[in-house]
Amino acid sequence: MGDPSGFLKHTSRELPVRRPVPLRLLDWKEVYEEFPKETLKTQASRCMDCGIPFCHNGCPLGNLIPEWNDLVYKDHWHDAIERLHATNNFPEFTGRLCPAPCEASCVLGINQDPVTIKQVEVEIIDKAFDEGWVKPVRAAHATNKKVAVVGSGPAGLAAAQQLTRAGHAVTVFERADRIGGLLRYGIPEFKMEKRHIDRRLEQMEAEGTVFKTNVNVGVDITADELREQFDAVVLAGGATAARDLPISGRELDGIHQAMEFLPIANRVQLGDLDAPTITAEGKKVVIIGGGDTGADCLGTSHRQGAASVHQFEIMPRPPETRAEQTPWPTYPLMFRVASAHEEGGERLFSVNTENFVGENGKVTGLKAHEVEMKSGRFEKVEGSDFELEADLVLLAMGFVGPEKPGLLTDLGVDLNERGNVARTSKWNTNVDGVFVAGDMGRGQSLIVWAIAEGRSAAAAVDTYLEGVTALPSPIHPTAAPQR
Repeated sequence: MGDPSGFLKHTSRELPVRRPVPLRLLDWKEVYEEFPKETLKTQASRCMDCGIPFCHNGCPLGNLIPEWNDLVYKDHWHDAIERLHATNNFPEFTGRLCPAPCEASCVLGINQDPVTIKQVEVEIIDKAFDEGWVKPVRAAHATNKKVAVVGSGPAGLAAAQQLTRAGHAVTVFERADRIGGLLRYGIPEFKMEKRHIDRRLEQMEAEGTVFKTNVNVGVDITADELREQFDAVVLAGGATAARDLPISGRELDGIHQAMEFLPIANRVQLGDLDAPTITAEGKKVVIIGGGDTGADCLGTSHRQGAASVHQFEIMPRPPETRAEQTPWPTYPLMFRVASAHEEGGERLFSVNTENFVGENGKVTGLKAHEVEMKSGRFEKVEGSDFELEADLVLLAMGFVGPEKPGLLTDLGVDLNERGNVARTSKWNTNVDGVFVAGDMGRGQSLIVWAIAEGRSAAAAVDTYLEGVTALPSPIHPTAAPQR
């Protein structure tokens, strides 16, 4: 540890300053100002010499957090990225998008603000890219085993990179026109600019991973063809079946799932469209769902020029500080303000939507009421009914699991009681040679869990392939990593 008394001398936690709201609403760039390197080193010095670093346990990837905090403090940046990449394939994604359960379990957080772990992480990887330290890691030899990875979100990309580096011929299939899954089309530019995906894909392609877009596996290539052409298959298609709100008026025009709305906004920024086909411009917007996806819809609506935005959450407003039922080192239930919430709109808690109303087939508003929890169930608060005008309603209530028809039914994989793909502790399904990673097996979860599961599933596939006779393969990787 570089400074044993750092946490005593520097008691305040500092984060990058967000750009002024009026300024950042004029563009779609990430909202944060640059973070001074000296300030970052000071923050890294707050990392304690813990007897047991609980941040390791809080992070599903097992990131070596105290080690790279110490290396940043000592200005050993190249060593820091080596330690960071040892456990995390894509720190540029987690450093921007992960809610940081590591910080929630930071020992310093027992009675002070925790170490700014996530910011140190993202600064390390950004400097590594700027310095040219992120280079292709090529396999020392080819195994001549072929692996198909279905889905190109963080779980699929992590599995693909690990398996390619182990010498296998890996093909990633993506049904969209670009690689990245929800990283590409579900996350707005102001949370993560897509250049971060593109530069990582350049590395992966140079390592030998093959990407095929516009391929809907189960339709364009059948389940039988997939198993015939590949020695192993990793299912990493995510939990993309959105939770709906089947109440009266749901059929009205102007009511959309968040994942209908957000990808269109991203396509405008990518240059595919001149203007969004679903837009909040000049509209009274209601977002149903108070989580991260709802906040993404909120920030997008602001940038499109919404007349007003209300965001509903059925749960009660969390407390300002860590709730008693989520003590350290668990992830705390507490009130959080995302950058999008700073930008405007009204957040309403303990609200349930009864029905939508409309005219001429278009939504014009909704009827709702307040609720309270009694005996584990939401009950209406009598006399709390209200109506709200709306000409755009966005449903951001999460996801209920993977899409079943097509690939999953054709493969014949078993599902668990939650409707996700069932798997063993070795990441395999009931179908020989078919494995699953990420939200498709876990259910809707965090990006850090997706990467962790992609890595673990890749290790299981590698072990499985050691006992499989390879299909013919043209791959000839040239240089060297880990198995």
